[in-house]
Amino acid sequence: MGAAENFQAIRASLDEKIILVAVTKNHGVEEIRSAIDAGATDIGENRVQEAAQKFQTLDRQVTRHLIGHLQTNKAKAAVSLFDVIHSLDSVHLAQALDKAAKNFGKVQDVLIQVNVAREPQKSGVLEEDFDALINFVDEAKNLRLRGLMTIAPNFSDVENCRPLFKKMRSLFDALKTSRKNFDLLSMGMTHDYKIAVAEGATVVRIGTAIFGERLYT
Repeated sequence: MGAAENFQAIRASLDEKIILVAVTKNHGVEEIRSAIDAGATDIGENRVQEAAQKFQTLDRQVTRHLIGHLQTNKAKAAVSLFDVIHSLDSVHLAQALDKAAKNFGKVQDVLIQVNVAREPQKSGVLEEDFDALINFVDEAKNLRLRGLMTIAPNFSDVENCRPLFKKMRSLFDALKTSRKNFDLLSMGMTHDYKIAVAEGATVVRIGTAIFGERLYT
């Protein structure tokens, strides 16, 4: 099946309230258009530079999600390109995003990425630094905290993701009680999204199952 058929099959398997972000890293604009024309309303990119090139010719109206690691020096470009940034993981980056959003006259929707598995090779705030970041974002005038994001390890037994997703759901629920517009729990990719959904994800990020294996150049 092509991207359109794959997207429709996955979309049909999910509750209508769950946001399906079609992850388009290393896939061309024609493939992305095909998924959008099949009903995709949200697309995700991992890299700011790649997204900038694609968005110039995409000519489709969708919600644009940055789901990859963001360097502070690319905060301005990210704010100009994306509706939702999933990968906020430090006060330093939050400061840069807040400044950039102010300069654009924009309130930037962000998710805090939590390294709940404490993987040293992955981005995301650790739990001991979580409160300081939350407090800064709450005070920032040009950032709107919409929720949390995590990337689970690529376990050979996908069931090992479940405790991590449960922990993320607990963090999310604890924060949700005192915040408006806090409704995005972004967790789950091609290999583990079904477990993420079962544990309360409101956003899943799926690339390979829609577009096929990535082509690296």
